[in-house]
Amino acid sequence: MSRPRTALVLVLATLAALAEARAAGRVGVRAGRTGLSADEPAIRASAIHDSIFAVLPRSAMHLPCEGNAEPQALTTPDPLLAASSSRSRVAVSFVIGIDGRIHSPLILESEDPAEESIVLETVRYWRYRPALCNGVPAEAEAKVEFSSR
Repeated sequence: MSRPRTALVLVLATLAALAEARAAGRVGVRAGRTGLSADEPAIRASAIHDSIFAVLPRSAMHLPCEGNAEPQALTTPDPLLAASSSRSRVAVSFVIGIDGRIHSPLILESEDPAEESIVLETVRYWRYRPALCNGVPAEAEAKVEFSSR
């Protein structure tokens, strides 16, 4: 919020609190003096406190990437899957962070629980050059499918 708008909000909040206090009979003329009573600091503190902790609306706008680059694999060794008589598949999804490390690996499809742990352990050690969005590192989602032959 800009400074003039913030000041306006503070003034309006103070006036509203003053009108409420005056209606309740807490503010008025005392001992030949005109102006605010001893409640003035409380009224001001209330208005300032409310403005500091006011909820700000979040923007749902996503800016498109004009200059983007896909993540580049640096170290991606294949997991050693058991060579069984049947052909098995393991599909894994993960996020490539802005640091190039793998985050949140998740098995999407698997036929053998033992292979799941091997794939997850291997994928956690993969390293990438992160994706770029307008020249700034950005997170990217990826999906990889492994199969034993």
